[in-house]
Amino acid sequence: MNKNMKTIQVAEATYAQTGESTKLNEFGMREMQAKAFEKRNAQYLLLKAPPASGKSRALMFLALDKLTNQGIKKVIVSVPEKSIGGSFDETNLTNSGFFSDWKPNDNYNLCTPGLDNAKGKVEAFKNFMDNEEKILICTHATLRFACEQIEDAKFNNVLVAIDEFHHVSADKESSILGRVLHGIMTNSNAHIVAMTGSYFRGDGVAVLLPQDEAKFQKVTYNYYQQLNGYTYLKTLGIGYNFYQGKYTSAISEVLDTNKKTILHIPNVNSGESTKDKLNEVDLILDIIGEIDHQDRDTGIIYVKRDIDGKILKVANLVDDSVDRDKISNYLRTMRKEDDMDIIIALGMAKEGFDWPYCEHALTVGYRSSLTEIIQIIGRCTRDSSNKTHAQFTNLIAQPDAKDGEVKVSVNNMLKAITCSLLMEQVMAPHYNFKPRFPNDDTSFTPGEIKVNGFKAPSTDRVREIIESDINDLKASILQDDQMIKALPGNVDPEVINKVMIPKIIQMKYPDLTDIEVEEVRQHVVVDSVIKNGEIKEVGDKKFVRMAGQFVNIEDLNIDLIDRINPFQEAFEILSKSVTSSVLKVIQDTIDASRIEMTPEEVKILWPKAKEFTIQAGRKPEISSSDPLEKRLAEAILYLKKIKAEQIQN
Repeated sequence: MNKNMKTIQVAEATYAQTGESTKLNEFGMREMQAKAFEKRNAQYLLLKAPPASGKSRALMFLALDKLTNQGIKKVIVSVPEKSIGGSFDETNLTNSGFFSDWKPNDNYNLCTPGLDNAKGKVEAFKNFMDNEEKILICTHATLRFACEQIEDAKFNNVLVAIDEFHHVSADKESSILGRVLHGIMTNSNAHIVAMTGSYFRGDGVAVLLPQDEAKFQKVTYNYYQQLNGYTYLKTLGIGYNFYQGKYTSAISEVLDTNKKTILHIPNVNSGESTKDKLNEVDLILDIIGEIDHQDRDTGIIYVKRDIDGKILKVANLVDDSVDRDKISNYLRTMRKEDDMDIIIALGMAKEGFDWPYCEHALTVGYRSSLTEIIQIIGRCTRDSSNKTHAQFTNLIAQPDAKDGEVKVSVNNMLKAITCSLLMEQVMAPHYNFKPRFPNDDTSFTPGEIKVNGFKAPSTDRVREIIESDINDLKASILQDDQMIKALPGNVDPEVINKVMIPKIIQMKYPDLTDIEVEEVRQHVVVDSVIKNGEIKEVGDKKFVRMAGQFVNIEDLNIDLIDRINPFQEAFEILSKSVTSSVLKVIQDTIDASRIEMTPEEVKILWPKAKEFTIQAGRKPEISSSDPLEKRLAEAILYLKKIKAEQIQN
């Protein structure tokens, strides 16, 4: 049933291998770390940088400077889970040119076995706040529990560093960590360093309240800067495979045991799960080959591969009945390429997990959180001499009309594709967009694109959003339920760009004026269309491919760009890769949950409906198989309904 499945490569990026992002300056800092250190005097610093960019060491540089030069007395480093605490172990920095080494006291590393709310850990935290020790490392949970017994004012002259900051939520009713942070910021002079690879949450809730976020200076180092500056990694691919039946019958088609792989099986509560996670692991091991033995000291499973008898090392992080601390310790201390071949995980081996040799992140089932997807992809994007290509593959259930959960399957498929759309945007080169004025004959500047009718940022607030928040804003757009229904081409592109996207911007940034919303909107749309396209040089001319046609880059104008669905190409790839019957199931499911017509959309569609009538010699038909024609017909019906209501009144 699942034989000869093909991976649908939705996005693939190629990088220049410049080596810049891993090169060290005279203080031993990588490019991102030096950029963060320039802002070392900020009381509140938000560091947004991708996995493997060196955020942990960046914090060490910042913290030591604050302890030595800025009057800070203590540093608290808080991480989401105990295993990540190892990223902040003792580190020699002076050998590379910095003025001090990072030397935490092991007695105040609370990322040790045992409950996060254990009395001993909370007491150790309280003792730390009253003694002469300088550095404490703990989990988010331990920080929360300790703060229940500590006054906010105790954090005066303390640096609180929160790793994987997207775990915080502005909803103080549901997020204790968010409430703790807000209290510390409000009632003390504490310094805050917040670090994250993805400043958005799967539930769509804001990470910080606007008034709190406005206090932070931001350092943004994007995915493209990181990957383009690697030495070895040349390409990164984002792909999907669709299966029918049980995923365990399809896994052999996508699991390449020649590649270092992290395989994440589905959550037991998801539709893709068989509800027996241990049996799923056994089936996967059986697909790989025959178990030779399991090392009792490390917990690592040695499997003899069927095809050639090669022994592969496999880590099972799914079975929590075994001594996972032994396995985790082995994974944490791996140093050689041959130390591991395949890791099978469920909830572990995501954020903060470091395995540079990983080539393939294979994930089964839809993941609702864009943050989780980015964290998983980050496991295979470390730079390493054993690979020039890294691949993320998502194995997803193919919608079946006979399935009672077909709507869920279609929604999961569409949401999975939107994740790939965001990653395609994140991985693409950065461009600076400027207005093109009449008689502008200046030559093309690398990284700069001029657009006729484009509105340049008029305020610092708009510039800040464009420079620091653009990918987070795109994440909000792509997570919007109405937008997900519209992206496959069921709604006119101008409606998407001029009606739907501005509404999302207004919701995310309620402080913006209408002029500022329009400036942000134009940047989001232009940036998305260009990054989804392709720039080619022919002679002394440059062309950009948009909506299947090449346009001279000098002829770009905002009206032309507004007529393009910035995210449709991925769905066109999908439509060519699944059977016509599956495509019909997808379309029928989308049609069954129509987007409500609004006056703003009708205003855009009415001229198009009149133009259609003239060109086709007939009115748009509500029964048309063309979703755009059907939408035009719905706009006409909407207008008739409004007129009828006006006559009645």
